[in-house]
Amino acid sequence: MKGLKTVYICSECEYLSPKWLGKCPKCNSWNTFVEDVEQVSPPPTAKARTSTIFSGDSRAQSFDELTTSDYIRSETGLSELDRVLGGGLVLGSAVLISGEPGIGKSTLLLQICDTLGAQKKVLYVSGEESSGQIKLRAQRLCVTGKNLYILTETNIEKILSEAKKVSPDVIIVDSVQTMYSDAISSSPGSVSNVKEVALSFISKAKSEGVSVILVGHVNKEGGIAGPKVLEHMVDAVLNFEGDKRQSYRIIRAQKNRFGSTNEIGVFEMTDKGLRQVPNPSEMLLSDRPTDISGNCAVCTIEGTRPIVAEIQALVTQSAFPAPRRTSNGIDYNRTCLILAVLEKRLGLKFSSSDVYLNVIGGLEIDEPASDLGIAMALISSLTDKKIPDDLIAIGEIGLAGECRGISSIEQRVKEAARLGFTTALIPASNASGCPTINGIKIYPVKTIYDVIKFLKNENNK
Repeated sequence: MKGLKTVYICSECEYLSPKWLGKCPKCNSWNTFVEDVEQVSPPPTAKARTSTIFSGDSRAQSFDELTTSDYIRSETGLSELDRVLGGGLVLGSAVLISGEPGIGKSTLLLQICDTLGAQKKVLYVSGEESSGQIKLRAQRLCVTGKNLYILTETNIEKILSEAKKVSPDVIIVDSVQTMYSDAISSSPGSVSNVKEVALSFISKAKSEGVSVILVGHVNKEGGIAGPKVLEHMVDAVLNFEGDKRQSYRIIRAQKNRFGSTNEIGVFEMTDKGLRQVPNPSEMLLSDRPTDISGNCAVCTIEGTRPIVAEIQALVTQSAFPAPRRTSNGIDYNRTCLILAVLEKRLGLKFSSSDVYLNVIGGLEIDEPASDLGIAMALISSLTDKKIPDDLIAIGEIGLAGECRGISSIEQRVKEAARLGFTTALIPASNASGCPTINGIKIYPVKTIYDVIKFLKNENNK
């Protein structure tokens, strides 16, 4: 079209280039340039639009003159989601929820409309489904739709005009990549459109105190599609994780201005929608095998919640010159580090064996307190020595083979005791000479040599 030209924009820093580049010269990111269309002469509507979230009085004020707003939180009806948000949906906040296609983002948002609609007016904007499809899904999820307004539109100007008539307290946008602005000539989902649409919704949230929830698509690398500045503009970024072939889902905060980013929420996908899992530990240990080697329980802390997880290890003779190393739910580099320590300090030969590590239930463990459990599972599988089913291992392993102290030991042991564990291997610095903690027999571990002694004694009984 006349007056249009093709440009390439870096999705990380929005650097403009007339041609595609493999590496951005501004932020040095690789493969971040996406094709876009730019107007040579912007229309009058584009010139008139503001590009800032805050407008009005720009006078510098004394700190003593500033007033604080009462950020009232609203419960969403799902306590697991409220936990991740920091206690509920904050008035005037902008929340971005991302996840793989079909993971359950739209289902989650439609379910919370019931509770939010009991006290507030909710506007559900969909650019992907018709009103009839939303009605069918709402009936399946038993959503009554009180104070719920459905709008199927993708033009941001029309959406904001309709929102002015409805005057909602909460706006849900599914999804931000399907929306477009008349001021931007490029197609929906482009870097320019995503930024402009998100800026319009955030501006409404900040100026009128409306809570906005945006759904964001993810690209093939797993990151949120669109410019990186989108994540910086919103108040909270939530990631919906899980395997679509399994029923369990985990939602965690990547960014949260009003709460912790360490909390997680656990859900189960059913035919009636997402069901909360208030006790993830029992869920993760429900089908745990007994009387078998290579299996060990660990306790990790996610925010304020202790979670007991099951780690499985399989060490087999390799048929290839370069043995395989596979880890699901555990950092690959951390796995290699523990293997190197075990081989150097204990003389165990993992270099000629394939090693497979897995955390049951799709949980991702990135806390060093799980090192001792990983090491025990690896040693047990290699030597074929069984680990007692009522044992839990908690501790961090150093490069010298020492077992270092960890935090929140009483909270972890208490959770293990509630689930029926009777013995705990913990760092000697945390044991403090106590034979039992919360009714669990304590076995102090100074180095990984103590792990070998413990397994030998248990298997000789």
